[in-house]
Amino acid sequence: MKPYQPKIWKILAAILLITPLYLQTSIAKTVTLLNVSYDPTRAFYHAYNQAFAQYWKEKTGDHVVVYESHGPSGKQARSVIDGMQGDVVTLALSGDIDALNKYKQLIDPKWQSKLPYHSSPYYSTIVFLVRKGNPKNIHDWGDLIKPGVQILTPNPKTSGVARWNFLAAWAYALEKYGSEAKAYDFVKQLYQHAPILDTGARSSSLSFIQRGLGDVLISWENEAYMALNESKPGEFELITPSVSILAEPPVAVVDSVVDRKGTRVVAEGYLNYLYSDVGQTLAAQYYYRPSNPKIAEEYKDKFHTLKLIPIDKVFKGWKEINNKFFKDNKIFDRIMSEINR
Repeated sequence: MKPYQPKIWKILAAILLITPLYLQTSIAKTVTLLNVSYDPTRAFYHAYNQAFAQYWKEKTGDHVVVYESHGPSGKQARSVIDGMQGDVVTLALSGDIDALNKYKQLIDPKWQSKLPYHSSPYYSTIVFLVRKGNPKNIHDWGDLIKPGVQILTPNPKTSGVARWNFLAAWAYALEKYGSEAKAYDFVKQLYQHAPILDTGARSSSLSFIQRGLGDVLISWENEAYMALNESKPGEFELITPSVSILAEPPVAVVDSVVDRKGTRVVAEGYLNYLYSDVGQTLAAQYYYRPSNPKIAEEYKDKFHTLKLIPIDKVFKGWKEINNKFFKDNKIFDRIMSEINR
């Protein structure tokens, strides 16, 4: 009797079944990304990076490791300009991303049209954090300039949220008093109540929460909520003013970096996933307002209702904003010069 010999087609079939699995295993690789972000996004991106890595592994078989760099938004933009190899930037304002082309073109000038909602997957606003019982009786912007009230806000020269804080106060005063001269006077009074100007949102929060400085912290909404969650019950209270600014933190791929590193596909996937139901839900869970109307509706009870003023309604884009308010010897510098005389 001849020994059993499987037919050749059965052998080929077995090889064909095994080969894709072998190739997938052998081709799978590890890709690293660097997300250069601003201070208050730490907790959100820590959770998001894990979700994205799982999604990308299931989709492609590749492992993704996302490193994070956090700091004041303006300083983070400066770091990328100076050579930090961020694959993506997720900063506090579009003017900081535009700055990446100030000296040499690091990013597509049309970056804001590459993703939905002007490349802002989530939005936020500016609110107040006060101490237990609201002892200074703070309810709206006008209360911040009452005698004896000390506020904490970062320095607009270095911090993205500080610029949003400044613009929110200016927009409130312009709407309430009806002239730029009166808006100037109001914002000047506001900064007269600010004993220190920290470099960024996180350091300003730490000064208020851990060092016990000031009566009111002007803050990102998500930062204020996170502070409530991380503190003793009742230690702080969140105050939502009647009017605030519509703050839209943007995201973008740093073209010069991803093209050199060969990480464009993963970097673009990373930002696109922010718009997925998973990304939008995580944003809401970490107190960013989702851009997707469907997810926003699901989480509407998580956020207080207030009038949000788009910057385009009051200002004419970040180039004009920076030229008018924050460049050397412009309105912010003039206000601080008058205060410090």
